[in-house]
Amino acid sequence: MNSLRRPVFWNFGLLYFFYFATWQLSATFLPMWLQDTAGMNAMNIGILNTIAALGALILQPIFGPLQDKLALKKHLFYLVVICILCLGPLFNWVFLPLIRVNQIAGAAVAGGYLSLCLNGGVGIIEAYNERSSRAHDFEYGHARLFGSLAGATASFVGGFMYAANPSSVFWGMTFCGAVLIVLISLVRVPQDAMERAEGLHDEQRVEVTREDFAKNTWRNRSFWGFVLLIIGSATMYDIFDQQFANYFSAMFVQNGMGSLTQGEALFANVVSIQILLEALFMVIMPALINRIGAKTGLILYGLILFVRVLGCAFIPSVPVLIFWRLLASLEMPFMLVSVMKYITRVFDKKVSATVYMYGFGTAKQVGVFIFSITMGAMINGIGFKHAYLVLAVIIIVLVVLGASLMRSDVLSSAEGKDAKKGASLA
Repeated sequence: MNSLRRPVFWNFGLLYFFYFATWQLSATFLPMWLQDTAGMNAMNIGILNTIAALGALILQPIFGPLQDKLALKKHLFYLVVICILCLGPLFNWVFLPLIRVNQIAGAAVAGGYLSLCLNGGVGIIEAYNERSSRAHDFEYGHARLFGSLAGATASFVGGFMYAANPSSVFWGMTFCGAVLIVLISLVRVPQDAMERAEGLHDEQRVEVTREDFAKNTWRNRSFWGFVLLIIGSATMYDIFDQQFANYFSAMFVQNGMGSLTQGEALFANVVSIQILLEALFMVIMPALINRIGAKTGLILYGLILFVRVLGCAFIPSVPVLIFWRLLASLEMPFMLVSVMKYITRVFDKKVSATVYMYGFGTAKQVGVFIFSITMGAMINGIGFKHAYLVLAVIIIVLVVLGASLMRSDVLSSAEGKDAKKGASLA
C-alpha cells in the first residue's frame, strides 16, 4: 500500500475516476434518455449500440498497434478526452434534434461518436494506464478501484441530475472531460519508465514486428480461447446491460410499486450500491487473482454472469431482481483485474496494448455488433425473459469453449521463474 503515499498513483486513480464516471453516466442513463426523452424504440436503441460497437471494431485494431508504438506518449489519450468534452453540446444540440427527425440516422451518428469516447476509446485508457502502472510500479487493480468508485458516484449523482433534467447528464460528461484534460496534462513519464514497463533501455527500442504480432494473436491458441471467453462474458455483460434498466423499470410499474420515473430512480440507486460493493471487492481482488490465477478469475466471471442472466429469466419480483443485480458487484472485479493480468502473463508485454485491443476490445465489439440488434429484436418479439434464456445458453457455451483453449497463466508464471533460474545458472 506504499502507492497511497505517491502522487502519481492518485493522478492515475483520478484519471480512472473521471473517465469511468462518464462511462457510467452513459451506461445507466443513456438507454432511459433514448426511450423517454428521444422517444427511441428498443430496436433503434439496439441499432445505436450496434453502430457504437462497429465503430470500436474499426478503431481498436488501429489503436492497439499505434498505442504500442507510442508507448507512454499521450496523443491518443488526448483524442479520447477531447471527444468526451464535446458530449454535452452534441447530445443536446445535435443528436437529440436529429433523432427526432430520423431515429435511424440519429442512432447511427450518436453511436459512431460514442465509439470514439467509450466503446473504442476505453481500450486506449485501459492499455495506457496498465502500462503506466508497470512503469510507475503501482498495482493496476488498486488504481482501477477508482473506476468503481466513479461508477457508484456517477449513478447516485446522475439519478438526481436525470430526475431534474434528463439531458443534464451529458453536461456532466463534458465536465468530466474538462477534468481529464487537466489530469492527463499533469502526468510525467520518468526517464527509466520503459525499462520498468517493458524491460527495455529506452522508448526508441519499443519495436513490434509482424512476427511479434502473429505469435501473440492469430497463431496463438490461448489468444483464440481468450477471444471466445471474452465474447461469452464481457460482450454478453454489455448486451445484458443495454436495456436492463428498461426491464427493471417495467417490472417496477407492472408490480404496482410506483411510476416509471420512480422505478428509474430506484434502479440508479441500486447501481450505486452495486458499484460501491465492486469497489470493496476491488481492494482484495489483485491478491486473490495472484493466488488463483487470471484464467480462473475469467472463468468465474463468466459463470457468475451465466447465473445472473439465467436467474433474471425466472425472477418474479423487484426485490429479488435487486438482489440478483447486486451479484454483478462480483463480476467486474474478477474481469477487470484478470484480463490485464492474463495478457501480461501469457503474452509478450511489449504488445500488451495490441493483444488487449484485439483480444478484448475488438472481440468484445464484434460480439456487441452481432448481438445488439439481435437482442433488441428478441426483446420486441419474445420479451425480456425468453431473450434472457437464449442469452444464458450462449454465455455458458462460449465460456466453456474459450476456457478449454486458454493456457494457464499460473503454469506460465512458474515456467517464467524456472527460465529465470536457468538463465542465472548459465
